Amino acid sequence: MSNSELNNTLYKLSSLSKCAKENKTFQFESLAHHLNVEFLKDCYNNLARNKAVGIDKVSWQDYNSNLDENLRKLVQRLKNKSFRPLPAKRVYIPKGNSETRPLGISTIENKIVESGISQILQSIYEMDFLDCSYGFRPKEIHIKHLTK
Repeated sequence: MSNSELNNTLYKLSSLSKCAKENKTFQFESLAHHLNVEFLKDCYNNLARNKAVGIDKVSWQDYNSNLDENLRKLVQRLKNKSFRPLPAKRVYIPKGNSETRPLGISTIENKIVESGISQILQSIYEMDFLDCSYGFRPKEIHIKHLTK
């Protein structure tokens, strides 16, 4: 796999954005083919390296030790629809007032796939937001609305 495959996927994502902007009624189908090895490698490299591990006990560094093969197998499982996300590891963290808050920790493969799907969906649905909409949008600061 090469960078040209990643560039091709990023070009396709920008094309999805353009199509979504120009044709509000267009229905997108079959978006899973964008989840190729190079795109998922980019997703993997953008993950935080020092986060807690999920129930499979595989860290970012562990997954990296055989990255290309791990991603190839992941893409194959996605293509033949045998990928099943593992449940999140549940831990409880202190809130400060002697209470605890539940926290779900995803596995590394779940995080990679979630990141890829998120980028694909953002490229489509970002076009539906108004300029004054800030909440839960990447690269948008929700405090901006206070200054306008």
